Order: sequence, then C-alpha cells, then structure tokens
Amino acid sequence: TKTISKCYVQVTGMTCASCVANIERNLRREDGIHSILVALMAGKAEVRYNPAIIHPSTIAELIRELGFGATVMENCNEGDGILELVVRGMTCASCVHKIESTLTKTNGVLYCSVALATNKAHIKYDPELVGPRDIIQMIKDLGFTTSLVKKDRSASHLDHKQEIRQWRRSFLVSLFFCIPVMGLMIYMMIMDSQLADAHTHHNMSAEEMEALHSSMFLERQLLPGLSVMNFLSFLLCVPVQMFGGWHFYIQAYKAVKHKTANMDVLIVLATSIAFVYSFVILLVAMAEKAKVNPVTFFDTPPMLFVFISLGRWLEHVAKGKTSEALARLISLQATEATIVTLGPDNILLSEEQVDVELVQRGDVVKVTPGGKFPVDGRVIEGHSMVDESLITGEAMPVTKKPGNTVIAGSINQNGSLLISATHVGADTTLSQIVKLVEEAQTSKAPIQKFADKLSGYFVPFIVAVSVVTLFAWIIIGFVDFEIVEKYFLGYNKSISAAEVVIRFAFQASITVLCIACPCSLGLA
Repeated sequence: TKTISKCYVQVTGMTCASCVANIERNLRREDGIHSILVALMAGKAEVRYNPAIIHPSTIAELIRELGFGATVMENCNEGDGILELVVRGMTCASCVHKIESTLTKTNGVLYCSVALATNKAHIKYDPELVGPRDIIQMIKDLGFTTSLVKKDRSASHLDHKQEIRQWRRSFLVSLFFCIPVMGLMIYMMIMDSQLADAHTHHNMSAEEMEALHSSMFLERQLLPGLSVMNFLSFLLCVPVQMFGGWHFYIQAYKAVKHKTANMDVLIVLATSIAFVYSFVILLVAMAEKAKVNPVTFFDTPPMLFVFISLGRWLEHVAKGKTSEALARLISLQATEATIVTLGPDNILLSEEQVDVELVQRGDVVKVTPGGKFPVDGRVIEGHSMVDESLITGEAMPVTKKPGNTVIAGSINQNGSLLISATHVGADTTLSQIVKLVEEAQTSKAPIQKFADKLSGYFVPFIVAVSVVTLFAWIIIGFVDFEIVEKYFLGYNKSISAAEVVIRFAFQASITVLCIACPCSLGLA
C-alpha cells in the first residue's frame, strides 16, 4: 500500500485562472504527486503526494520554479471540513455514545462531539475521504433524524444601518447645540477686540474698561457671578454632554474596564473635566457673588463632539457601502444543487436536489440553462456559455467545454453542463471573496492601529502633564506669589493667597487637559 500524505502550500503571485491551470498541469507531471488542487482566491494549493518519493519543500520549490512565490503551510488542519448538525430523536447518553463511537470509527472522521442538551453534533472530517452526505446517512442509519444547522445567509451582521443612525443622531444633536455656542464665542471675540481697540485709542482706566465690559449684554450678570454668556453656554452644553456624548461614555467605560486607554477615553476625559470644572467654578463664583465672570470651558464639549461624531458617522457610512457590496455577493450564492449519479459512459442513473452545504468534493453536479453554479468545478460533459461577470467583470459570456473550470455563483446560459465539484463550501471562490472582504473590514488600517497605540500612551501622558502643571503652579505660588498675581487676572482680593494659588493651579491644569484633548482630533 502506498501511503499518501497531504500538504498545503501558500502560493502568491497568481493572477488568473490560467496561472492555476499552469501550476496544476506542471505539477501533475511530477513523480510522486498524486493530485493537486489550487484555489485562486485563497492562494492555496492542496497537494497529495507520496512521501517516499517527494517532500513538501520540493513541491514548493517546483511551484517557485514556475515563477510564483510558494511556502509550505505548517498547520495542515486548514483543509478539514467542519459539519454542524441538528440531531433529533436522542433520548439519553447512550444514544450520544452510539453516534459518537460509530462516527469516530469511520475512516475520514477526525473528531465528533454530540451534545444531548442542544441536540447538536459537531463533526470534523477529511473531505478527501468522507463527505457531509455520508455522515448524515450514517446517523440516519442509526435511527435518528438529522438536518444541517441553517446558516444565516442574509449577512445581517454586515448591516451598519443602526450605527449609521446612532452616529448621525449624535452628530445632529451636537451640531444643533454647537452652532449657538460658536456664535456666542465669535460674538465675544469681536466684542473683546473692539474693547481692546477702544482701550488703546481712548486710554481708559481699568475701572472704566470693566464698566464697559460688564455693560455688554452677554457679560451682564443674571445673578451675582453668573453672566448671561456662561448661563447660555451651560444650558447648551448639558444636552450635548448627555445625548451627544452618550455612546462615547459607554465605549470609554468599556475601555477603562479593560485597563486600556483609547480615543474615547480621551474625549470623555476632556469633555467631562471641561464641563465639570466650568460648572463648579460657576457655582463658586455665584457663592462668592464675584464681580468678574469666571473663565469657563463650556464651548469645548459641543465642538469636540461635533467633529468626532461626524467622523464616526462618515466612517460607518463608508463601512455600510462595502457591506452592501458584500451582502450582494453573499446573495449570489446558490442554495441548492442537483447531484447526479453517473453510470458507465456518463449515463445518468439518478439525480437528487440537496442543500449546497452537502455537496462533496468529487460529486457530479448538473447545472441546467439559466441555473447558477453551486460550487467551483471542472466540466465533465456538455457545452455552454457562462456569464462570469460577477467574478471576473467580463461582460461577454465565456465558452465552457469538458475540462474547463467553472466558478460558483456564475450563471449558466444555454447548455446543460455536468461538472465535477473541486471546491465546495467555504473553499469556493465566492466564499473566499466574501471572507477576504469581511477580513478587510474587521482589520484596522495600519495608520489607525498606530493612532490607537499612540492614544494608549497619549492619554496617561496628558493626564500626567496636567497633574505636574497643577503641582508646579502650587509650588510656584507658595514660593513667589507675585508671579501668580501677574497671570491670574481679576481674582477676588478678599480671598486668601493660598486659595488664589490653588484655584489658579487648577485652572492651569484643566486648561492643559482641555487643550490637549483636541489633539485627539489630530490623532483621529
């Protein structure tokens, strides 16, 4: 008995079906190679060889000589078929044992586990030796009814509609409240510059300046220490913080729970601190009935949330576009196949309709005119034109005659064909394309990985810097009070020096946090 081993070779540099044919044709001639199957999309060749004559590394070398890149894949269980079944009629543990022991004894079944509670069976098998139909038949022979676990073919997990809605809502809420805040800010800037002009031209005293400044409508105090400007900003900021930032808070909480710091943590940190600090300082000013309105940061949260939720919304819209294409691709897959049994001289003996998942490698599948090819295969009999535009983009139908390869999902046009299945299930070109697109969606762009990594260091760094700022100013203040006095304008003369220093130090450190957070915009 000749022992036959199987190995998988990763092949790079294949561009089309002729590359595949080239590799298959040349390797078949080699001594010791039993059979070879190349999957174009997966970039994978499955080779059955006689280990006494040839070695996998030699096989890879042969492929390299043809001008492709080739490496032998170490983990060989890639090609194992996996079958999920629902088994009905099991009553006790001995039923489970009966099924498991019968299947495990079968040549080609590598692993089998049956759960009585859920009526599910999970089976791993070698598609070369045994197929899903054989396994189902075995279980039926034991007296149980069995069926495939229905796969959700609708690609609902690729649907980004909900996220798109959620981020659009988040963006619109933030925008609605952000515009007035920006308006107020710009108005204040213009008024301030006019005041500065007046000050330079008319040499007013500081007291007159103050009088003029507080006579402006927005700086008028509703209550002592609470100006119209600050009150309006506060009112506009609350809904943004609550509704606009809701999703950020959830994400940030999850990140912190897992001891990581991502963009969301930064955004939440900065907006919350800006908001809480501004709110507290307003309360303090009102309690002290301050004459000068405190500096607040109510404009930070709405503007940050606007930019970032806009970014997230656009990102999900883009993702939704690719997902739509993917869902269309998935819908191209045929759901059923007609399997035929051939007698001598390719005479049809019988045919049956089965689920596409049950087609085994080597099965003969009949495809009628207008039908879809359920699996990748090679034509055995018949002539036809096939529309392969979905895979190749080629508008003209392609002629197929015995020996040509066909692609799952393409449409047979005028003749009836018999094909021999070469790639089934997850190995078909279509499944591979779907898998590639899914992987491309779930993997991050290198720059995005880099940004996430950076923000992992950036967040703790900024927090550290602001803490350092806090302590530095406290020390400076207690050593030399005049410096603080010089920079901390309009503080209330009636409060103690220590309090002034601490308040100023806090203001400085919060400023660091609030101003460093929009750098997360840079990162974003």
